[in-house]
This record gives sequence, C-alpha cells and structure tokens, in this order.
Amino acid sequence: MRIQLSDRFTYGKLIKFTLPSIAMMIFTSIYSVIDGFFVSNFAGKIAFSAVNLIMPFLMIVATVGFMFGTGGTAIVANTFGAGDKEKANRYFSLFVYVAFALGVLFAILGFVFIRPIATLLGAKGDLLSHCIVYGRIILVTLPFFVLQLLFQSFLVAAEKPRLGLLVTGAAGVTNMILDAALVILLPLEYKLAGAAIATAFSQFIGGVIPLIYFLRKNNSILRLGKTHFDGKALLKACTNGSSEFMSNVSMSIVGMLYNIQLLKFAGENGVAAYGVMMYVSMIFSATFIGYSIGVAPIIAYHNGARNHDELRSLLKKSFYLLGISGLVMVTAAQLLAGSLTQIFVGYDKALATLTVSGFRIFALAFPFMGFAIFGSSFFTALNDGLTSALISFLRTLVFQISAVLILPIIWGINGIWVSIVVAEVMAVVFTLIFLIVKQKKYHY
Repeated sequence: MRIQLSDRFTYGKLIKFTLPSIAMMIFTSIYSVIDGFFVSNFAGKIAFSAVNLIMPFLMIVATVGFMFGTGGTAIVANTFGAGDKEKANRYFSLFVYVAFALGVLFAILGFVFIRPIATLLGAKGDLLSHCIVYGRIILVTLPFFVLQLLFQSFLVAAEKPRLGLLVTGAAGVTNMILDAALVILLPLEYKLAGAAIATAFSQFIGGVIPLIYFLRKNNSILRLGKTHFDGKALLKACTNGSSEFMSNVSMSIVGMLYNIQLLKFAGENGVAAYGVMMYVSMIFSATFIGYSIGVAPIIAYHNGARNHDELRSLLKKSFYLLGISGLVMVTAAQLLAGSLTQIFVGYDKALATLTVSGFRIFALAFPFMGFAIFGSSFFTALNDGLTSALISFLRTLVFQISAVLILPIIWGINGIWVSIVVAEVMAVVFTLIFLIVKQKKYHY
C-alpha cells in the first residue's frame, strides 16, 4: 500500500516512508566519497586538497536549491493539507523556475570570479590552478545541481520518495562509472578535470530526470505548469528555507575557515586529512539529513491539517530514532576509523596517522548532530523559518567559528577537531530550549 502524508505514522511506517530519503542522501554521500577516493589515489594529494578547498564555495552557490526545496516544500505540503491542490501546484512551479534562474546567474558569476575566490581561500601555485579547473567544470552544470537539490524535497512531498532514490542512484552510478573511466585512464595532468566532468555530468542527470517527471501531464500530485509571480510566497519560501540555506552556507564558510586554520597548523596534509573526515562524515550525517527531508512533508501536512496529536507523536518518535542512530554511528566510526582512512590516504603514513587521530575526536559529534539537524528541519516544516534559521545559524556559524578560532590556541590541531563536537553539543542545548519555548504555539 502507498503511504500517504495524511496517514497516522507508526515507527514502522515512519521508517518505511523516510528510508528512501535516507538512502538517497547516503548514496549521494557515497558517490561523493568515491569521487574523493579516485582523486586522492590517482590524481594525488595536491589535486585532492584542491577539491576540498574549492568545494565549500561550490556548495554555497548551489544552496539556493536546498533553500527553495525545503522552504518551498513546507509551503506546498501545508497548502495540500489545507485542501488547495491547484494553489500548491502554482507555488511549486514558481519555486522551481526561480531556483533554476538563480542557478544560471550564480554559475556565470562563479565562472568569472573563480580565480580571485580560490586565491582568497589560500590557494596558490599548482593548488590554485587545480581549483580553477575543477571549479569551472562543475559550474557549467550548476543550474541542474540546484534542481537536483530542490527536487530531493519535492519528490517526497509528491509522495514519490522512491523515485528520488532512483534519481540519486542514476546520478551516482553515472559519476562512479565516469570516474573510473576518466580518472584512471586519462594522463595525470587531465585526471582532475576527468573527475570534475564525471561529477558535472552526474549533477546534470540528477536535475533533468525529475524535471521531466514533473513536466508530465498525468502526474497526479505535483506538476510543473503555469504560474505567476508571487513575491509573498517567494519571501515565505526563502524565510522557511533560510535555515537550510544558512546551514549549508555556514558549513561551507566554516569549511573554508577550517582549511585556512589547517593550512596554518599542518599545511596541505591538514587540508587533505580534513577532506577525508568530511567525506566519511557525510555518510553518517546523511542519515540525519535524509530522515529530516523525509519526515518534513509529513510534519508540514499535519500542521496544515491541525492534527496536533500526530505532530506530538512524530516529534517523540523522531527523537527516539535519532538517539539510537547517533549511538550506533559513533561506535561504528571509532571501530572503522583506521580502515576508512587507509582507503583514501593509505599511501602516505604521516597523513594517515593524522587523519585517524583527528577522525576519532571528530566522530564524537555524531550522537548530537542528528538532534540539531532535525530540530531545524522540524521548525521549517512548521513554517517557522526564523526559529529554524536561528538553530542553523548558531550551530553551523556561531558555535563552530568560535570554537575553531579559540580551541586551536589551547590544544593546537586537536582543538580544530574538538571544535565540531563542542558546536554540536551547544546546538542540541539551544534546540531543546526552542522546542520547549514553542510548544504552546504549535501544540506538539
């Protein structure tokens, strides 16, 4: 039987409905990890460092897709819950068209200014030239990557989470096959460009397939069609999605700051070690992100329908699931730290040692990470973009930047790894405060 947003959700039904979104995000992370594996092992340490140095900027310009996806989905699902299907489809079409147009604009600006941006991030010499090559190739398909990020949320709202998983799978397999073909077979000087082409083509696939699906006339839930400019709806979507926008932009800014600090404390080895941690941690955090994406339309629907008992049940069940998942993840991370490190940088003993010690500290953040990610998404689904944005702003910008600037002065490079743990603990504290304060307003 098809699970609908209007259903009452047991633990089993909740897991079943969100599992495709979780798998989708994990698979996205895995093919990103494989991308890093090929670059590190076949293109070399400098190329790998270049990818990790320029990637935060590329994610910043793509984050508009997350913003309109999560923020727009809350509006569309809420409108469905209120019973106005035609209006929901107008909103959906407007958000897709505007996000794609912004993707085109950001791609052009990024392509032109990639050199000064990479220089500002600390790149020079070969590192700078690698950043420019990789960045410009990725920017060519940026508008479709924006669509891919946007449709991840809207496919769930359309009650098609499995299609989202299939799309991500198709993009991921494309990336893996092209990575294996281009990075391994091309001469050394073209391997990094080959990796960028593989990623760019996979992003194109990830954006085009759902675009074609939503253009079909027989689509019964959501369909792209005629719309009109609605500044109020766009502002509301941006406000709702500002937390996800802020979260991703802040994470990218923090990533840039981490790289700058690591260049100072450990040189290119530090940047490469941090890159390995980011790739591996993406797989773990993808579970929390995927769950939040999967459950958000359900929360938005029941909020629109004023089903307060179901909202309360969803919040309680989500906290139990997130807590258990976090404990499993930190245990797995401690046990697998050495093996995972060997996959990426086993060719460099000093780099591998640095990575293992750092990752074991870094992984202590996993039990706390899921609660703040879900808390931000929860308020987005309730159309409370301000509270959601505050959680994301505090978690990914204020706490992490403060920690990464202060703690290395006390503990050196270990202070950089500890900073993420401190930031996540503080984010959970403030998330709980917001949930308590807002309880009477939303009746969950």
